[in-house]
Amino acid sequence: MIGPGTGVRVYLACGATDMRKGIAGLSALAQDVLRQKPTSGAVFAFRGRKGDRLKLLYWDGQGFCLYYKLLERGHFPWPNTEAGVARLTSAQLAMLWEGIDWRRPDWGAPPARIG
Repeated sequence: MIGPGTGVRVYLACGATDMRKGIAGLSALAQDVLRQKPTSGAVFAFRGRKGDRLKLLYWDGQGFCLYYKLLERGHFPWPNTEAGVARLTSAQLAMLWEGIDWRRPDWGAPPARIG
C-alpha cells in the first residue's frame, strides 16, 4: 500500500461509518468523534456497516489521501468497544488492510534451526 510509513499513529472509529462520506465528512468525524486533529499526520480508519468496506484518511503534509478497499469475501476485523476509538500500530494497520485479524494474528511455527 502506498501511504504512511512505520511508526504512524492509527485511530479506528469503532462502530459503523456511513461509507458515502468523503474527505470532508471523514475529517469532521476524526475531529468531532475521535477528538483528533485530522491534519496531524495520523491515519484514521473507518469501516462500513456490513464490514466489507474500509476507508483510511491520511494527511501527507500537502493534502488528504483517501484509501478505500472493498473485500470480495469476508469482512474487516473490528473492535467491539464502547470507547468509540481504538489505537493500532502501523503493523496492525498493515494486517487490517489485508483483511488479517490484527487482534489475534497467527504467526505460525517458529523457524526451524539448521545445524
